[in-house]
Amino acid sequence: MTSASWHARISCGRDTGAGFLVTERHVLTCAHVVACSRTAPVTVTFAHGTEGQIPAQVIAQGGWDGRDTDPGDLAVLELDHPVPMKPAEFAAPSDAYGDPPRRLLAYGFPKRYDEGTLAEYRATADQLIAGEWVQLEAWAAHGQPLVPGFSGAAVTLADTGRVVGMVSTAARSPEIRNGRMLPAQVMARYWPRLGELIPTPEYGRPEKERLRQLVEAMEGQRSAPPEAAPPGARGSDKCGSAAMGIPPGSSEAENLGERAAPTDPQTRHNWSPGSPECSPERLYLDAVGPLGPPLPPQGFGSLWDAVWYLLSEVPDPGAVTRFAARLADFVDDARTRSALRNWPLTYARREPTPAPVPVPRPAPGAVHAWSPILVEIAPSGSGDGHFLVEVSAYNGRHRRVVGSRRLPTDRVRPYALQRIDEAYHELEPGARELIAFVLPRRWLNADVAHWKRSADDDSPLGAFAPLVVMDLERRRSGGLQHKLRQKWRHLDARPTARLHRIDCWAVGQDQVKLTIGLRRAADMVGFATAPRANGVRRLFQAGLNAAVPVMLWPRTGCREEHGRGQPSASSHPEANRQAGERCRGTEFLDRLAEHLADLPPRELPSYVHELREAAYASDSPEPHWAYDLALLWEDPDCLPEPVGHLHNPVG
Repeated sequence: MTSASWHARISCGRDTGAGFLVTERHVLTCAHVVACSRTAPVTVTFAHGTEGQIPAQVIAQGGWDGRDTDPGDLAVLELDHPVPMKPAEFAAPSDAYGDPPRRLLAYGFPKRYDEGTLAEYRATADQLIAGEWVQLEAWAAHGQPLVPGFSGAAVTLADTGRVVGMVSTAARSPEIRNGRMLPAQVMARYWPRLGELIPTPEYGRPEKERLRQLVEAMEGQRSAPPEAAPPGARGSDKCGSAAMGIPPGSSEAENLGERAAPTDPQTRHNWSPGSPECSPERLYLDAVGPLGPPLPPQGFGSLWDAVWYLLSEVPDPGAVTRFAARLADFVDDARTRSALRNWPLTYARREPTPAPVPVPRPAPGAVHAWSPILVEIAPSGSGDGHFLVEVSAYNGRHRRVVGSRRLPTDRVRPYALQRIDEAYHELEPGARELIAFVLPRRWLNADVAHWKRSADDDSPLGAFAPLVVMDLERRRSGGLQHKLRQKWRHLDARPTARLHRIDCWAVGQDQVKLTIGLRRAADMVGFATAPRANGVRRLFQAGLNAAVPVMLWPRTGCREEHGRGQPSASSHPEANRQAGERCRGTEFLDRLAEHLADLPPRELPSYVHELREAAYASDSPEPHWAYDLALLWEDPDCLPEPVGHLHNPVG
């Protein structure tokens, strides 16, 4: 150790201890050394004595309650003025241990040693006692014991002078030459700023400083009193459409999340104080994954406690990045949320950025792949009317989760719209966006294409970008995903796709036979009416189970009310034609066949988007035939490797 200038003697009333300078104005010591700071002045004198006695005040403590076995025996002192000396430097947390053991020094101020003296010790093991202390034992049988005056002394490596901890207690008997050290990584739990000074793998001081500031902002939000919840914010004890206060099977059940659902992205709906989803333990488990290190026995006292544990104790450097990204989903402020989600990209890459690889522009008429924004909405499974909502963005085969939350019904829409907008930050400038809603089967007729895009844009989401829906159950089925891939290979090898019509009068046909027939010979299925009534739902399910990649229908329109002349499925074709010639569903299918003729199925989302734009902008007094056009379109290669939700919704 070349210099001891940053070692300090701490006086508080009749008590004397040690401390050490960590910034130009901050000194660390034990909380019990300055226990009388409310009634007695605190002064700091550095070992070389050139600065004299400097007044100081306690600005932070670790929560020590006064007993020897209480954790958090740390105090942070702020000097009356900065001092012109180099502060202590810290070693990596693991440097205190080794085989053979590392020789450690403590610089204390016992009685009759006003200038200070040294004690030689070593760490017994790297195992923490009660998750807080490391045991120290004397380096030799003779030498300076740890006695009063050493409390708060920096424990340093003898060969480098770097700090590994702080003396906190000594043996009660002078014959027993051991004591306890508060290791540096434990000290950083109680004063987050210290974490910036302690070396950790992968991340340097600027990255950790920025993360600390973001977490502190989040902690401030967490401790703020909760705002009044919006009307209907509490979940009911019902499931499905009944959770929205809507009778199952009614037409209103299709408007997922419509009841009391504000569309303002700035509406405070992301944070619930004390939410189990946002507990440090829950976020930690999400970050390390099912095969990662278990929770520490003592748990975490704060969000920063969990962050610092990931930085200093978990070998996977990506775990803290995942923690920050998951934490971002519970932040109301858009800038803070973005900064957490993108940490540490702003700071971590110090090497020169390579020149971007030029991307060749596609030839005229060429088609390049979709870049989907995936919105998965599923019942939580907990029986309380909540939904699991996960929004992701794809770039090629890379998937980035933008948000994943368990929400009551009336918060689904504003949350999804807000995260869809943020997902665009993950796309390349020239990407062809595709908004894909993955919905439970009974909600595939939801009006997601008509959702107002944002608070200041009343235009429908379906007019903003190509938008499709997908079936949640089918997306999770390995067999149906395999069949879908086979269907797309056949479609790619065929010049045109075959549209199979299911008119209103055909609702009585056998579901199983239809499934087999569609599996063999249908590329696309068009329905004349929405899948509301049981008869149509059965045929709709046949199309899904037949792995038909494209299905189209009108969300409203014909409701199978064809009067007394409605024929059955066994009627003569001419009678069927006559019964349906004034049917709105038949007209819809005719127009659909006309517009989809000779179009490649992979480009249907784009063509349907253009149809929706024309329908929404139409000045005709009569509704445009495509105003309520719904498109189910699923290409597994466009959305590879379906992944379940991050959380067990019940557990």
